[in-house]
Amino acid sequence: MQLGFIGLGKMGGFMVQRLLRDKHDVVGFDLSADVVKSVAEKGMTPSTSMEDMIGKLKGRKAVWVMVPAGKPTEDTIAKVAGMLSKDDIIIDGGNTFYKDDIRRAEELKSKGIHYVDVGTSGGVWGLSLGYCMMIGGEKAVVEYLDPIFKTLGPVDGYAYMGASGSGHMVKMVHNGIEYGLMQAYAEGFEIMQASPYNLDLAKIADLWGHASVVRSWLLELTADGLKKNPTLDGIKGWVADSGEGRWTVMEAIERDVPAPVITASLFERFHSRRPDSFAAKMLAMVRNQFGGHAIKK
Repeated sequence: MQLGFIGLGKMGGFMVQRLLRDKHDVVGFDLSADVVKSVAEKGMTPSTSMEDMIGKLKGRKAVWVMVPAGKPTEDTIAKVAGMLSKDDIIIDGGNTFYKDDIRRAEELKSKGIHYVDVGTSGGVWGLSLGYCMMIGGEKAVVEYLDPIFKTLGPVDGYAYMGASGSGHMVKMVHNGIEYGLMQAYAEGFEIMQASPYNLDLAKIADLWGHASVVRSWLLELTADGLKKNPTLDGIKGWVADSGEGRWTVMEAIERDVPAPVITASLFERFHSRRPDSFAAKMLAMVRNQFGGHAIKK
Protein backbone atom coordinates (compact mmCIF):
# COMPACT_ATOMS: atom_id res chain seq x y z
CA MET A 1 0.00 0.00 0.00
CA GLN A 2 1.26 3.50 -0.78
CA LEU A 3 1.59 5.97 2.07
CA GLY A 4 2.93 9.49 2.46
CA PHE A 5 4.86 9.92 5.71
CA ILE A 6 5.83 13.24 7.32
CA GLY A 7 8.25 13.21 10.26
CA LEU A 8 11.14 10.75 10.10
CA GLY A 9 12.54 11.19 13.61
CA LYS A 10 13.42 8.35 15.97
CA MET A 11 9.92 6.89 16.00
CA GLY A 12 8.73 7.92 12.54
CA GLY A 13 11.91 6.73 10.84
CA PHE A 14 11.64 3.31 12.44
CA MET A 15 7.96 3.07 11.50
CA VAL A 16 8.83 3.75 7.87
CA GLN A 17 11.54 1.08 7.97
CA ARG A 18 9.03 -1.45 9.31
CA LEU A 19 6.63 -0.54 6.49
CA LEU A 20 9.39 -0.88 3.89
CA ARG A 21 10.32 -4.32 5.19
CA ASP A 22 6.77 -5.42 4.40
CA LYS A 23 6.98 -4.00 0.85
CA HIS A 24 4.77 -0.94 1.34
CA ASP A 25 5.47 2.03 -0.94
CA VAL A 26 6.39 4.93 1.37
CA VAL A 27 7.01 8.47 0.17
CA GLY A 28 8.62 10.38 3.01
CA PHE A 29 9.44 13.94 4.01
CA ASP A 30 11.26 15.52 6.94
CA LEU A 31 12.56 19.02 7.59
CA SER A 32 16.05 17.49 7.76
CA ALA A 33 17.35 16.61 4.31
CA ASP A 34 19.99 14.38 5.92
CA VAL A 35 17.29 12.35 7.67
CA VAL A 36 15.34 11.98 4.42
CA LYS A 37 18.49 10.77 2.68
CA SER A 38 19.24 8.28 5.46
CA VAL A 39 15.77 6.66 5.33
CA ALA A 40 15.74 6.78 1.52
CA GLU A 41 18.84 4.58 1.53
CA LYS A 42 16.64 1.90 3.13
CA GLY A 43 14.11 2.00 0.28
CA MET A 44 11.83 4.97 0.96
CA THR A 45 10.96 7.33 -1.91
CA PRO A 46 12.40 10.69 -0.83
CA SER A 47 10.79 14.10 -1.28
CA THR A 48 12.13 17.61 -0.90
CA SER A 49 8.92 19.21 0.39
CA MET A 50 5.37 18.37 1.40
CA GLU A 51 4.24 19.50 -2.06
CA ASP A 52 6.77 17.15 -3.67
CA MET A 53 5.61 14.28 -1.45
CA ILE A 54 1.93 14.81 -2.25
CA GLY A 55 2.76 14.98 -5.96
CA LYS A 56 4.36 11.54 -5.82
CA LEU A 57 1.28 9.87 -4.30
CA LYS A 58 -1.12 8.18 -6.71
CA GLY A 59 -4.86 7.56 -6.56
CA ARG A 60 -6.51 7.88 -3.17
CA LYS A 61 -3.87 9.55 -1.02
CA ALA A 62 -3.13 8.67 2.60
CA VAL A 63 -0.66 10.78 4.59
CA TRP A 64 0.68 9.84 8.04
CA VAL A 65 1.78 12.81 10.17
CA MET A 66 4.35 12.01 12.87
CA VAL A 67 5.58 15.36 14.21
CA PRO A 68 5.54 16.96 17.70
CA ALA A 69 2.10 17.65 19.17
CA GLY A 70 0.67 21.16 19.18
CA LYS A 71 1.53 23.80 16.61
CA PRO A 72 3.83 21.60 14.47
CA THR A 73 1.04 19.03 14.02
CA GLU A 74 -1.62 21.70 13.57
CA ASP A 75 0.36 23.54 10.89
CA THR A 76 1.37 20.35 9.08
CA ILE A 77 -2.17 18.99 8.89
CA ALA A 78 -3.52 22.34 7.68
CA LYS A 79 -0.91 22.50 4.94
CA VAL A 80 -1.40 18.90 3.84
CA ALA A 81 -5.19 19.29 3.82
CA GLY A 82 -4.84 22.19 1.39
CA MET A 83 -3.18 19.85 -1.11
CA LEU A 84 -5.48 16.83 -0.81
CA SER A 85 -8.72 16.00 -2.57
CA LYS A 86 -12.07 14.57 -1.60
CA ASP A 87 -11.85 11.07 -0.04
CA ASP A 88 -8.12 11.38 0.77
CA ILE A 89 -6.95 10.56 4.30
CA ILE A 90 -4.82 12.25 6.96
CA ILE A 91 -3.51 10.09 9.83
CA ASP A 92 -2.17 11.71 12.99
CA GLY A 93 0.06 9.22 14.80
CA GLY A 94 1.56 11.69 17.29
CA ASN A 95 0.58 12.57 20.85
CA THR A 96 -2.34 14.88 20.08
CA PHE A 97 -4.95 16.01 22.65
CA TYR A 98 -8.10 14.12 21.68
CA LYS A 99 -10.34 17.21 21.66
CA ASP A 100 -8.14 18.64 18.90
CA ASP A 101 -8.86 15.45 16.92
CA ILE A 102 -12.61 16.00 17.22
CA ARG A 103 -12.28 19.58 15.96
CA ARG A 104 -9.95 18.64 13.09
CA ALA A 105 -12.13 15.74 11.96
CA GLU A 106 -15.10 18.10 11.66
CA GLU A 107 -13.08 20.73 9.80
CA LEU A 108 -11.69 18.19 7.34
CA LYS A 109 -15.07 16.51 6.89
CA SER A 110 -16.41 19.73 5.34
CA LYS A 111 -13.70 19.35 2.67
CA GLY A 112 -14.44 15.67 2.13
CA ILE A 113 -11.12 14.63 3.67
CA HIS A 114 -11.05 11.78 6.22
CA TYR A 115 -9.12 12.02 9.49
CA VAL A 116 -7.81 9.12 11.57
CA ASP A 117 -6.18 9.51 15.00
CA VAL A 118 -3.72 6.82 16.05
CA GLY A 119 -2.35 6.70 19.58
CA THR A 120 1.01 4.99 19.04
CA SER A 121 3.09 3.30 21.74
CA GLY A 122 6.35 1.44 21.34
CA GLY A 123 9.07 4.07 21.26
CA VAL A 124 12.45 3.20 19.80
CA TRP A 125 11.76 -0.53 20.27
CA GLY A 126 8.90 -0.51 17.78
CA LEU A 127 11.04 -1.39 14.77
CA SER A 128 11.76 -4.84 16.17
CA LEU A 129 8.73 -5.42 18.43
CA GLY A 130 6.01 -3.51 16.62
CA TYR A 131 3.79 -0.64 17.75
CA CYS A 132 0.69 -0.80 19.92
CA MET A 133 -1.90 1.36 18.15
CA MET A 134 -5.19 2.73 19.46
CA ILE A 135 -7.21 3.95 16.47
CA GLY A 136 -10.07 6.44 16.18
CA GLY A 137 -12.08 7.70 13.19
CA GLU A 138 -14.55 6.40 10.65
CA LYS A 139 -14.55 2.62 10.81
CA ALA A 140 -14.66 2.12 7.03
CA VAL A 141 -11.58 4.34 6.59
CA VAL A 142 -9.73 2.51 9.37
CA GLU A 143 -10.52 -0.81 7.69
CA TYR A 144 -9.18 0.57 4.38
CA LEU A 145 -5.88 1.36 6.15
CA ASP A 146 -5.69 -2.07 7.80
CA PRO A 147 -2.67 -3.25 5.72
CA ILE A 148 -0.65 -0.37 7.23
CA PHE A 149 -1.73 -1.14 10.79
CA LYS A 150 -1.17 -4.86 10.29
CA THR A 151 2.45 -4.19 9.32
CA LEU A 152 3.18 -1.68 12.07
CA GLY A 153 1.61 -3.62 14.93
CA PRO A 154 2.42 -7.03 16.40
CA VAL A 155 -0.26 -9.72 16.39
CA ASP A 156 -3.26 -8.32 18.35
CA GLY A 157 -1.27 -5.09 18.78
CA TYR A 158 -3.76 -2.65 17.26
CA ALA A 159 -7.49 -2.08 17.62
CA TYR A 160 -10.28 0.26 16.60
CA MET A 161 -11.44 2.37 19.54
CA GLY A 162 -14.36 4.32 18.05
CA ALA A 163 -15.20 7.78 16.74
CA SER A 164 -12.69 10.57 16.11
CA GLY A 165 -10.53 11.33 19.14
CA SER A 166 -11.03 7.96 20.80
CA GLY A 167 -7.62 6.66 19.74
CA HIS A 168 -5.73 9.55 21.26
CA MET A 169 -8.02 9.61 24.30
CA VAL A 170 -7.07 6.00 25.11
CA LYS A 171 -3.38 6.73 24.43
CA MET A 172 -3.60 9.74 26.78
CA VAL A 173 -4.83 7.55 29.63
CA HIS A 174 -2.22 4.91 28.70
CA ASN A 175 0.50 7.51 29.27
CA GLY A 176 -1.07 8.66 32.53
CA ILE A 177 -0.95 5.07 33.80
CA GLU A 178 2.67 4.87 32.61
CA TYR A 179 3.50 7.86 34.84
CA GLY A 180 2.02 6.10 37.86
CA LEU A 181 3.81 2.80 37.18
CA MET A 182 7.17 4.50 36.73
CA GLN A 183 6.73 6.51 39.93
CA ALA A 184 5.82 3.41 41.95
CA TYR A 185 8.88 1.54 40.66
CA ALA A 186 11.11 4.55 41.37
CA GLU A 187 9.90 4.91 44.95
CA GLY A 188 10.14 1.19 45.66
CA PHE A 189 13.69 0.92 44.36
CA GLU A 190 14.75 3.98 46.34
CA ILE A 191 13.44 2.34 49.54
CA MET A 192 15.50 -0.76 48.75
CA GLN A 193 18.54 1.34 47.85
CA ALA A 194 18.30 3.07 51.26
CA SER A 195 17.91 -0.22 53.19
CA PRO A 196 20.62 -1.62 55.51
CA TYR A 197 21.25 -4.41 53.00
CA ASN A 198 23.64 -4.31 50.06
CA LEU A 199 20.93 -5.22 47.57
CA ASP A 200 21.56 -5.90 43.89
CA LEU A 201 18.76 -3.79 42.41
CA ALA A 202 19.34 -4.96 38.84
CA LYS A 203 19.04 -8.57 40.01
CA ILE A 204 15.81 -7.77 41.86
CA ALA A 205 14.30 -5.99 38.84
CA ASP A 206 15.17 -9.01 36.69
CA LEU A 207 13.81 -11.42 39.32
CA TRP A 208 10.47 -9.60 39.48
CA GLY A 209 10.15 -10.01 35.73
CA HIS A 210 9.64 -13.76 36.21
CA ALA A 211 6.12 -14.67 37.38
CA SER A 212 5.87 -11.72 39.81
CA VAL A 213 2.57 -9.82 39.93
CA VAL A 214 4.46 -6.55 39.32
CA ARG A 215 6.22 -7.74 36.15
CA SER A 216 5.99 -5.46 33.11
CA TRP A 217 7.96 -4.20 30.12
CA LEU A 218 8.82 -1.08 32.14
CA LEU A 219 10.36 -3.36 34.76
CA GLU A 220 12.37 -5.17 32.07
CA LEU A 221 13.73 -1.80 30.92
CA THR A 222 14.47 -0.93 34.56
CA ALA A 223 16.49 -4.13 34.92
CA ASP A 224 18.43 -3.44 31.71
CA GLY A 225 19.18 0.12 32.78
CA LEU A 226 20.37 -0.90 36.24
CA LYS A 227 22.64 -3.58 34.79
CA LYS A 228 24.36 -0.93 32.67
CA ASN A 229 24.53 1.68 35.44
CA PRO A 230 23.75 0.24 38.92
CA THR A 231 24.30 3.53 40.80
CA LEU A 232 22.81 5.73 38.06
CA ASP A 233 26.04 7.73 37.84
CA GLY A 234 25.88 10.79 35.60
CA ILE A 235 22.07 10.91 35.58
CA LYS A 236 20.39 14.04 36.94
CA GLY A 237 17.05 13.47 38.67
CA TRP A 238 15.28 15.85 36.29
CA VAL A 239 12.19 14.33 34.65
CA ALA A 240 10.27 15.91 31.77
CA ASP A 241 6.65 15.24 30.85
CA SER A 242 5.26 15.02 27.33
CA GLY A 243 1.92 16.62 28.21
CA GLU A 244 -0.28 13.53 28.15
CA GLY A 245 -0.02 13.07 31.92
CA ARG A 246 -1.33 16.61 32.35
CA TRP A 247 -4.19 15.95 29.92
CA THR A 248 -5.11 12.77 31.82
CA VAL A 249 -5.30 14.68 35.10
CA MET A 250 -7.32 17.47 33.45
CA GLU A 251 -9.72 14.89 32.04
CA ALA A 252 -10.10 13.25 35.45
CA ILE A 253 -10.98 16.62 36.98
CA GLU A 254 -13.42 17.41 34.19
CA ARG A 255 -15.16 14.03 34.61
CA ASP A 256 -15.07 14.06 38.45
CA VAL A 257 -12.94 10.90 38.46
CA PRO A 258 -10.48 10.53 41.37
CA ALA A 259 -6.97 9.84 40.06
CA PRO A 260 -4.63 10.46 43.02
CA VAL A 261 -1.79 8.17 41.89
CA ILE A 262 -1.51 9.57 38.36
CA THR A 263 -1.85 13.13 39.68
CA ALA A 264 0.84 12.61 42.32
CA SER A 265 3.21 11.06 39.77
CA LEU A 266 2.78 14.09 37.49
CA PHE A 267 3.48 16.47 40.37
CA GLU A 268 6.60 14.49 41.27
CA ARG A 269 7.91 15.21 37.79
CA PHE A 270 7.31 18.91 38.40
CA HIS A 271 9.12 18.57 41.72
CA SER A 272 12.13 16.93 40.06
CA ARG A 273 12.64 20.06 38.00
CA ARG A 274 12.81 22.34 41.06
CA PRO A 275 15.93 21.20 42.96
CA ASP A 276 16.14 24.50 44.84
CA SER A 277 12.45 24.62 45.73
CA PHE A 278 11.08 27.89 47.12
CA ALA A 279 8.39 25.88 48.93
CA ALA A 280 11.07 23.79 50.69
CA LYS A 281 12.86 26.98 51.73
CA MET A 282 9.55 28.25 53.11
CA LEU A 283 9.11 25.09 55.19
CA ALA A 284 12.62 25.42 56.64
CA MET A 285 12.09 29.11 57.42
CA VAL A 286 8.73 28.66 59.15
CA ARG A 287 10.04 25.65 61.11
CA ASN A 288 12.87 27.85 62.35
CA GLN A 289 10.43 30.63 63.25
CA PHE A 290 8.19 28.56 65.51
CA GLY A 291 10.67 26.08 66.91
CA GLY A 292 14.11 27.53 66.46
CA HIS A 293 15.06 24.53 64.33
CA ALA A 294 18.36 24.83 62.48
CA ILE A 295 18.45 25.97 58.87
CA LYS A 296 21.03 24.50 56.50
CA LYS A 297 22.85 27.18 54.57
